[in-house]
Amino acid sequence: MKKGWEEKRLGEVCDIIGGGTPSKANSKFYNGEIPWATVRDMKLECIKDTEHKITREAIKKSSTNIIPKGNVIIATRVGLGKICWIENDTAINQDLRGIVPKTAEKISAKYLFQWFKSISYKIEEEGTGATVKGVKLPFIKSLAIPIPPLPEQKRIVKTLDKAFTAIDKAKENAEKNLKNAKELFDSYLQNIFASPGKDWEEKKLETITNKIGSGATPRGGKNEYKAEGLSLIRSLNVYDNGFAYKKLAFINQAQADKLSNVIVESGDVLLNITGASICRCTIVPDDVLPARVNQHVSIIRLKQGVMESKLLWYILISKVHKDRLLTIGEKAGATRQALTKNQLEEYIIYYPRSLTEQKRIVAKLNALSAETKRLESIYQQKISGLEELKQSVLQKAFEGGL
Repeated sequence: MKKGWEEKRLGEVCDIIGGGTPSKANSKFYNGEIPWATVRDMKLECIKDTEHKITREAIKKSSTNIIPKGNVIIATRVGLGKICWIENDTAINQDLRGIVPKTAEKISAKYLFQWFKSISYKIEEEGTGATVKGVKLPFIKSLAIPIPPLPEQKRIVKTLDKAFTAIDKAKENAEKNLKNAKELFDSYLQNIFASPGKDWEEKKLETITNKIGSGATPRGGKNEYKAEGLSLIRSLNVYDNGFAYKKLAFINQAQADKLSNVIVESGDVLLNITGASICRCTIVPDDVLPARVNQHVSIIRLKQGVMESKLLWYILISKVHKDRLLTIGEKAGATRQALTKNQLEEYIIYYPRSLTEQKRIVAKLNALSAETKRLESIYQQKISGLEELKQSVLQKAFEGGL
């Protein structure tokens, strides 16, 4: 540790204040003017407003506490690692803790805020719990915090603010470039399929497909999934930009036999037909075959020689068709969006009659997609690198290296 610096346990220099939730049964508790923060309010580093406001009576009759403005709150249950600065006096729920210096002459709240950001990963790593991870109060109190003289604390905060302003600006530019790259491809895709050419055909899907159909989940649900076996493709595997291997489920041969009417074949287009992910679409990768689909995913299998699977995939992920399908899905689902087999069979698409023209369009879109992904990778690496730089600067600051 740098000469002239002290090291203290957090509980020695700060009051660590818990919170609570006023009874939801009493609606009058929630028509006040006092901000009441939960993890849902910790979207940005600074909390200026909260989703809920409570009354003085709510504070009196619950275990919540008000944290004075200009202090730090941290998540100790749910959202571990989240750190926020509060601009107003703010009450908190039981998933949060307010960290208030015992004396402003000993430790600056802004210094404390930046230090917490540097050790947020430690809080995440300490989390325990089967469903909801949390950390205990003794752990928070025992955290070792380096404490330089107050003028040095202020200098560190000023240096970090200046560095982070530059880093955040660079990150903002990279994120803007990433967004522009994605929008460029989406715009090109929209232009192709929003205005069909004169030699394009208009067809219902049922006339150009051999199969449109979804499967089922094995009796017993996810508890019946196996560690290995035949792939069961679910909606969470299907994305417009590719296949999500990580969440692939597996079933045994006996379970697969019960789904013999939804055997997935090479080149099949997969479309999500229910729920929040409705209309996400991909082409099945050969390396997950043999496979089946559950009830949330429909197989769309083209007739031989009519159209390339990749062209149909590009058609279905284009905005013009995505919007049309979503509109149909909204009408179909009583409680949530859904697309029926009949609606897909009746769905009309436009495409070039000539296979040569189809291949030309696919080749053009493939090239643009590859370039878009290359640019996205570059910008994503820049964003990741800037986040790593931020963490590196924080580490140096609290080791006396700034």
